[in-house]
Amino acid sequence: MSNPVFLAVDVPQLEAAKDLVSKVKGHIGGVKLGLEFFCAHGTHGVHEIAHLGLPVFLDLKLHDIPNTVAAAMQSLNVLEPSIMTVHASGGRAMMEDAKAAAGENTKVVAVTMLTSLDERDLERTGVSGTPHDHVMRLAELAQASGLDGIVCSGQEVGAVHKQWKNGFFVVPGLRPGGKSAGDQKRVVTPRKARDDGASVLVIGRPISRADDPLQAARDIEATL
Repeated sequence: MSNPVFLAVDVPQLEAAKDLVSKVKGHIGGVKLGLEFFCAHGTHGVHEIAHLGLPVFLDLKLHDIPNTVAAAMQSLNVLEPSIMTVHASGGRAMMEDAKAAAGENTKVVAVTMLTSLDERDLERTGVSGTPHDHVMRLAELAQASGLDGIVCSGQEVGAVHKQWKNGFFVVPGLRPGGKSAGDQKRVVTPRKARDDGASVLVIGRPISRADDPLQAARDIEATL
């Protein structure tokens, strides 16, 4: 992938989202559409963004019993997403069925641990060990389940890449040097994540909420 940056479109209005993507499309490699966008605009909104000519990463983080996730995946195949997410904590059978139901050209990646969580948050949900330990366990499970890769923070991607040489790694929660981390707790710079083995760099607010989104996208592209 020549440009690994996928813009996280966290703009709730469809026309504003289309304007933003159109403005920066020459300096990003794709568009990530998440739960907020999908709930507001559904499949119509995804089609509208796809018509702008960039790969679409549909980040819905599916997590349910295997049959339900497989059926949802089949329903979404008509959108031809380049990447789809499920939760690794859904277990092996769920991940296997999700991959089996996905379109031929869709990479299915498992969310390991949200970048808004830290070790204390894990403890509160009954998970022992460090975030690194948790991510490595779930990465191993995702690989054994036949998925294409995982979603993890930039702090873990280097170690996962060593373990899973041909994996496809999506890294969110990135902040260019000097930018606020906001609600993210485990952040690195886009260049650091790329150097450590990230396949896709998900970047949202540093571009979408910049005073000049086009210049922000150019600046990030230049660091890569």
